[in-house]
Amino acid sequence: MKNTKFLILFTLLILPIFAFLFLQFFVTNHYKITIYYPLDSTQVQGKWKVSKYHTLPDFNFKDQDNKDFGKKDLKDKLYIAEFFFTKCGNPTLCPKMSTELMRVQEHFAEIPSVQIVSFTVDPQNDTPEVLKEYAKKYKANTKQWHFLTGNKKDLYQLAYTGFKINAGEETENGVTPEFMHATKFILVDKQHRIRGYYDGTERESVDKLILETQVLLKEYATTQ
Repeated sequence: MKNTKFLILFTLLILPIFAFLFLQFFVTNHYKITIYYPLDSTQVQGKWKVSKYHTLPDFNFKDQDNKDFGKKDLKDKLYIAEFFFTKCGNPTLCPKMSTELMRVQEHFAEIPSVQIVSFTVDPQNDTPEVLKEYAKKYKANTKQWHFLTGNKKDLYQLAYTGFKINAGEETENGVTPEFMHATKFILVDKQHRIRGYYDGTERESVDKLILETQVLLKEYATTQ
């Protein structure tokens, strides 16, 4: 009996230490998050090193409270971006993505340096009032999860040239508009560089997003 109690106590005390050390070693030495889209490089001591990466351009839209929100509001933040529209009726697409983002929000609820930004591809319908109701539906903390609308051309241009994903409007028979968008979540670092793409409809892919966001948080914490 004494040996059993000792083993349980030993396990409770030692395992957290091993877990901490494993995470320290894992993050520091092995798990490096990709930086997407190198633009320039320089030669350092005979080796070529990337010196410049693509960064998100400036943007400014209206949020669910009809207030200006843009790139400047994400200074020194990690953020997860997506493109969606509130009238999407396919339960395996936007509703699924929003449900997964609820899970992301819950995971980082106590970490305000992690933000979520949802850009509509249907700004004609998705007014700030509509977005506010959608935010309530998915229990969004709008201090951390922002829903943005604005000029359609600017939104699509940001998707194509900024986040490097598809977003737009398709018209069937010239009458009924249907909206298309990538089902990707995009992880952006504090320098506004793209660090990852994740399938927002797949739980396993979103799990990877959560993990890699944690890794980036750890990297920033160790370099400050």
